[in-house]
Amino acid sequence: MSSLETASVATTSAPPLVTPDGRYIVVRGRLWRRSNSGLDDQQRKALTDELMSARRAVGAALRARDEVALAAARTRVHDAKVALSERGPVWWIDGTPDQNRRMAWNTVYADWYAALGSKA
Repeated sequence: MSSLETASVATTSAPPLVTPDGRYIVVRGRLWRRSNSGLDDQQRKALTDELMSARRAVGAALRARDEVALAAARTRVHDAKVALSERGPVWWIDGTPDQNRRMAWNTVYADWYAALGSKA
């Protein structure tokens, strides 16, 4: 797929599962790091608004087939995710390694995830 082709987007109405420690959401069995729980509501809202705006800009650039705008929009998405601590260094301080983007059953959350059974 070229950088200007769009990928299909899955939608769901149910909120994603959250690991017991609140560090990750689980989507189709994969862990995705949540934003820093230490951000205040105003910071989180501003950063989330920027992330959503940047994602819309990615879509607009894809539709316009504008490589320059696409690169700029993807940089904005990345920067917002780093500011939210969804990418980059982990936001917790207990030394636990990052499990981001790993399948839940291959992580320290395997027993918890297995116990969910059909709910997962």
